[in-house]
Amino acid sequence: MEDLVVKRFSDLDLSQSFFDSLKQDYPGFTEWFNKKSLSGEEATVYFQDGEIKDFLYLKVEDEALSSDKGFEPSYPQKRRLKVGTFKIEARGTRRGERFIKRILDYAIDKRIVEIYVTIFPEHDSLINLFKRYGFVEISKKHHSTGSYELVLMKSFQSDTGDVLKDYPRIHTKGVSKYLLSIYPKYHTRLFPDSILHNESRYDLISDLSPTNSIHKIYVCFMPDVTQMKKGDVVIIYRTTDIPGRAYYRSVVTSVCVVEEVLKKSDFSDSSDFVHQTNKYSIFSDTDLLLWYRKPNVFIVKLTYNVALTKRVTRESLINEIGLDPNAYWGFMKLSDGQFGSIIKAGQANEDYFID
Repeated sequence: MEDLVVKRFSDLDLSQSFFDSLKQDYPGFTEWFNKKSLSGEEATVYFQDGEIKDFLYLKVEDEALSSDKGFEPSYPQKRRLKVGTFKIEARGTRRGERFIKRILDYAIDKRIVEIYVTIFPEHDSLINLFKRYGFVEISKKHHSTGSYELVLMKSFQSDTGDVLKDYPRIHTKGVSKYLLSIYPKYHTRLFPDSILHNESRYDLISDLSPTNSIHKIYVCFMPDVTQMKKGDVVIIYRTTDIPGRAYYRSVVTSVCVVEEVLKKSDFSDSSDFVHQTNKYSIFSDTDLLLWYRKPNVFIVKLTYNVALTKRVTRESLINEIGLDPNAYWGFMKLSDGQFGSIIKAGQANEDYFID
């Protein structure tokens, strides 16, 4: 059984072997942990068969990264999000990405523009994971034992123009916008933060579904999707779950960014097709092989950036935003005005959008 949950420190068993390396790397870790337990603080924890496999503790700070704390070079006092403790035992899985998404969503939700993490240099896979999503090495933190950690920071005040390094923020200027439909049975598994609940404010931090990863694979048979280019923005449209009730049950739920669009000829053979799609796909290898045999299969690789706070129905999209009810809604190009109206109606956090 697997579970990703928010837990109080006091509800965790510090004697589990998972914590042994943290005790070894950080003198005083046990005392620190017990202090957090007494103060009622929480962490995000991944369990597998009752055993802790991953652990994330976040802390909002308003202080300097100063030399007397070991930082060289030092940085002045500022409100920052510190990734206080982060350990994952997740090689070859998407769990690391889910935690990265949790960190970045939390920062945006709290309106924090700088995030930093300290990592021992031997943890190269974890360092590369953070760097992939825009963290850069800015300093070292020296310890009294003679060891040091690298200090990696991500700032939402600087933009690179790169889809991943700027993630989860979205560039909206000079890119095309589209509506892309998905059936409910696939939508729930692909976009767990965007499950249709009700019209109340959606809490980005509370949903800890294990399928919540940054990258998504969308398989379809619509040749027009080849119009999309890297960096284009996609509104996800969840079709109705009750036949004949599309007017009020079909809704837009999420905002994604295009990484890549591939057609069948881009793959050398069926094995290559499965290999490139099954890492982030919700489909079985059997399904993928079946679809590969069809001549007009297309793969859209997306980053999952924003879950809309309010779901905008087909009725609103037609009557208030002006989408054509007679158009094909499987894949539809949107004007800048329509896109902006959808984002506004969906009450998306404006801090996710650049430009």
